[in-house]
Amino acid sequence: MTAIAKTVPANEEPLVLGIETSCDETGVGIVRGRTLLANAVASSMDEHARFGGVIPEVAARAHVEALAPTIDRAVAEAGIELADLDAISVTSGPGLAGALMVGVAAAKALALSLDVPLYAVNHLVGHVGADLLQGEGLRETHGTVGELELPTVALLVSGGHTSLLLVRDLVSDVEMLGETIDDAAGEAFDKVARLLGLPYPGGPHIDRVAADGDPNAIRFPRGLTRPKDLERHRYDFSFSGLKTSVARWVEQRRAAGEEVPVADVAASFREAVADVLVSKALAACRELGVPRLLLGGGVAANARVRALAAERAAADGVELRVPPLSLCTDNGAMIASLGAQLVAGGAAPSTLGFGADSTLPVTTIRA
Repeated sequence: MTAIAKTVPANEEPLVLGIETSCDETGVGIVRGRTLLANAVASSMDEHARFGGVIPEVAARAHVEALAPTIDRAVAEAGIELADLDAISVTSGPGLAGALMVGVAAAKALALSLDVPLYAVNHLVGHVGADLLQGEGLRETHGTVGELELPTVALLVSGGHTSLLLVRDLVSDVEMLGETIDDAAGEAFDKVARLLGLPYPGGPHIDRVAADGDPNAIRFPRGLTRPKDLERHRYDFSFSGLKTSVARWVEQRRAAGEEVPVADVAASFREAVADVLVSKALAACRELGVPRLLLGGGVAANARVRALAAERAAADGVELRVPPLSLCTDNGAMIASLGAQLVAGGAAPSTLGFGADSTLPVTTIRA
């Protein structure tokens, strides 16, 4: 199938609506060039909480129910009409297959009905695009000043992904340096939280409890950081062993009839995760000669990850960039931002034959 014939007007600030449905958040964002006009998100997290994790079928059904109202909310927030749009952008992968299909189908229908170009984009690269957005209060929220310079190393950490990227050009040249070989960092947070009797999602609750604990109380392992591991997995991550180590430590205490110091366990676990993430990311910056590091994804909202990254980046002379908290988690604004960059760069729209791709490689920026 061919792309929609209508072309975007030749201007530097295309008006783009982005749709994100890769996991449990229905996100719709609207941008004009790099200016954020709307960022509407509907989360089905509460529906998954009773299961202790995301259930793909539940997520897909929630997207079906939430997508139209979320589009309406974004359009109202932006103060535009759908007919004003220059293009539609949608996450085509990676993510949960059923959830992605909902967003892809909606984006195709919307693009066809409006006769505007459609851009199927990569979810992970979208997280980098979030840092480009400007708007009232955005820069003040996270303290980053100036434009994002390229190349940059990007550390993207969420419930489903832990990836280290080298971004030479946002719309044409992104390289995967390393990724998780088992549990993603977010998954490890959820599993350890469940072990400690904390609610889902685990990240925010471990962050809260860890504030009262000693991060040096227990020396949990740092996965894939030994010399022999670094030879094969220089920039890869592994959190399965860490999760198992925490489980065994807690089980031994309980078997001995001793009280489990939840705050210390949470703080020590969080420290191990943050240490590995930041150490590998900054090692990439040093070894590749790139003095810039961008954090993205839901775990980038973790207080210790942010603080340790800021501390060590400053010591290494590396510029640290972190999008506002509202743009760290999955959202449609980042997808709209990447779409707008593709439009402005003259990239051809996607054909209507593309589908949802749960394992879309990061090197495929536009499907």
